[in-house]
Amino acid sequence: MRLARLIAAGFGTGYAPRAPGTVASAAALLVGAVLLAVSPLALALAALAATIGGFIAVELADVTGDPGWVVIDEIAGQWIALLALAWPTLPGLAIAFVLFRLFDIAKPGPVGWADRKHGTFGIMTDDLIAGVLAAAILALLRLLWPGLLLL
Repeated sequence: MRLARLIAAGFGTGYAPRAPGTVASAAALLVGAVLLAVSPLALALAALAATIGGFIAVELADVTGDPGWVVIDEIAGQWIALLALAWPTLPGLAIAFVLFRLFDIAKPGPVGWADRKHGTFGIMTDDLIAGVLAAAILALLRLLWPGLLLL
């Protein structure tokens, strides 16, 4: 169970004294940028592992409610958002981070729906949807303004 709690807590980032979700997202952004530079496939596999591992860890950690220290969902969601980038440029990373955090905090539409679900499903799924929405907007930005994210 200790390993499950460590994973659920984002390897310690969830214990940040302030804004643990934002701290975990920022840490995920840095690691995700390195993974993306290595290979988009490396990032995709990490996002998949964080998603599957997150569902398992949160379930095994016997979490009640959606405590702030559980941030593996933020890590998985942030990595999903980064999947829309071809390369980890500073503008692309910044926009991916801001979009993901906006969707995660504001919880519009399907993000809010998932957030209202109980248990592991609700804990994990709202951030996964936030990541997908952020990735969709990033992909649209890349399509409409190809040079925007290349600085």
